[in-house]
Amino acid sequence: MNKNNLVIGLDFGTDSCRAIIVNTKDGYILSESVVNYPLWMNGEFCDPGKNQFRQHPSDYLEAMEKAILKALKEIPRSAYSDVRGISAATTGSTIVPVNREGIPLSLTGKFNKNPDAMFILWKDHTAVKEAGEINSLAHSWDGIDYTKYEGGVYSAEWFWAKILHTIRTDEEISRSAYSWVEHCDWIPAVLTGNTNPLKLKRSRCAAGHKAMWHPSFTGLPSADFLSKLDARLPALRERLYTETYTADVPAGTLSAEWAGKLGLQDDVVVGTGAFDAHMGAVGGGISPGTLVKVMGTSSCDMIVVSGDILKDRLVKGICGQVAGSIIPGMTGLEAGQSAFGDVYAWFKNVLAWPLSLIRKTEIVDRGKAGRIENEIDAMIIDELSREASEIKPGKSSVLALDWLNGRRSPFANQLVRGAITGLTLGSDAPRIFRALVEATAFGTKSIVERFEEEGLPVKDVIGIGGVSKKSPLVVQIISDVINRKIRIAKTEQAVALGAAEFAAVVSGSFKNIFDAQEAMGSGFDAEYFPDPSNTGIYGRIYKKYKLFGNLVEEYTKTEV
Repeated sequence: MNKNNLVIGLDFGTDSCRAIIVNTKDGYILSESVVNYPLWMNGEFCDPGKNQFRQHPSDYLEAMEKAILKALKEIPRSAYSDVRGISAATTGSTIVPVNREGIPLSLTGKFNKNPDAMFILWKDHTAVKEAGEINSLAHSWDGIDYTKYEGGVYSAEWFWAKILHTIRTDEEISRSAYSWVEHCDWIPAVLTGNTNPLKLKRSRCAAGHKAMWHPSFTGLPSADFLSKLDARLPALRERLYTETYTADVPAGTLSAEWAGKLGLQDDVVVGTGAFDAHMGAVGGGISPGTLVKVMGTSSCDMIVVSGDILKDRLVKGICGQVAGSIIPGMTGLEAGQSAFGDVYAWFKNVLAWPLSLIRKTEIVDRGKAGRIENEIDAMIIDELSREASEIKPGKSSVLALDWLNGRRSPFANQLVRGAITGLTLGSDAPRIFRALVEATAFGTKSIVERFEEEGLPVKDVIGIGGVSKKSPLVVQIISDVINRKIRIAKTEQAVALGAAEFAAVVSGSFKNIFDAQEAMGSGFDAEYFPDPSNTGIYGRIYKKYKLFGNLVEEYTKTEV
């Protein structure tokens, strides 16, 4: 192995693109940069009231180029030739309609401002009705239940539901879309210059977890099944894919165009893409028996098991079990919460609403108003956490549900809603905040229980993501609730590091991802242990959480 081999890991998050340059010898991060998506930050093409969240592909292209160039500027120009690989992790299922050349329709003049021609972000829930139809058909027709490797419940956040909703509500997109592509597939396609939707490499994790792809199905769901949903889907199926690839497989080499833009050689190997949570789990140090929890705006909870342990067992209520996802050669299982950090941000925004009035006055200029808001926003969360940490478990009557953006796991249901009960005139902001934190911890416990009920033990937990680094209160409460040790990955760039580790494999620095993890892993910088006295109390409150959840879910059905 060349001791000076460098790789680039890309992390396309919800708000920004991050790039890191890593030495494959020891995982040392030479430089990093982050660039926000400009249109997204302005709130364009989104309508939260409709659960519509769309991102323009120009945001991805602009942010990626700027992020890589900024990171490259931090290393000597002579080291550019040492860059041997690039791999990318993205959100998902985040899909876009493309033309015959694989160009997103929103990058063509006619559809430049049409949200339906843009990437439909992972947390877009406009396809709830269509997801329900997919589930109903899969569970009632005489053929294969195509949801059985997806946890038995298909989600509005996923591939087919979003396509079905879009072609039904936008006839122009239906006529113009030659195919559809996941974000994690499109980025490597762009970098290699192979955007042909019939030829670009499709991610195993995206296809298996979100598109009902499985080898036993000979690929995607059958034309017969899809025709019962919509007569247009069988023809689309022929313009999608049969084969999928794990993230340790090269997608190609850097195109001359992108080599020129970045100042790199055109023999740099580009890896097949994967989801951010999955590459983050690798970067965080996932191994059998350990659950990696991404603690961000939402959460993703992942475990890996060998095929001989799982055998023919189907785990219900999760977000899929796919051979080769997360760790090639093992089966990756994914669950998660549709809102995690977003729950805390929502409450902070409720409390901070009066601050928005500052911008509507002429007391201070807009720039100063923004700075004031940012400072107070940070102070609110810090003070809420400090005060909430003084409240003993069980000493508040407030109980909350974490379903503010629907429920992802167990058993996906985007129609359920968050709720708070037990309020009194003495229920102040810290008590409500602590109840919301406890709710997210109870949501985590329900996921751990689902795995273990299926005979897949969770021995301990690794935390990655912003909340895991910033909020000891949240992590400690989760540890107490699930009664397990939680280790926090040292790196703040677990997703980008995981991408870099895969880049090291596809470019030949390592034979497999286990070797890359061992050499490049960051280790851990904090450990949390459950307090036995709190665990018992939370066990009793958790029973109330489940009863409250059942009540709210039944109430939700009366609203539909």
